[in-house]
Amino acid sequence: MLNPDGFVWPIPGYTKITSPFGKRNSPTAGASSYHYGADIGAPEGTNLIAVADGQVTFLGFLGAGGYTLTLSFGDFKVTYCHISPNYLVSEGDFVLQGQIIANVGPKYVYGVPGNKYKDSNGKPTNGATTGCHLHLGMRINDKYVNPLEYF
Repeated sequence: MLNPDGFVWPIPGYTKITSPFGKRNSPTAGASSYHYGADIGAPEGTNLIAVADGQVTFLGFLGAGGYTLTLSFGDFKVTYCHISPNYLVSEGDFVLQGQIIANVGPKYVYGVPGNKYKDSNGKPTNGATTGCHLHLGMRINDKYVNPLEYF
């Protein structure tokens, strides 16, 4: 569904915001007390779609964001964090609005070099996360903005 800004919701069927943009109590070790995105709760494997036509400019493991995809178009960079490491697109691909570009990833990931994020039992997590969800980040001219203001 298009909105006035021309974007489509990134995760069809899931709208519960589990952690909004802005100040918050850190939910886990390594998570920031200022949240530079919005978390949308959804089960592992849920389809994630391109909010607009654009180019995949980053795809990889990115610290607290875990497995991350960045979609770039115009002055915008939209990050999809805690995605599945079973990538559906490649860095450099041009994708179309509404195209499935990733899936919500697992809470736990193994064998990631340099992953310092772990749960209370020492199991390695998909970045700084307490469970499966999409962390949606948005930057305009490299300045973080509340993505929910564009939907």
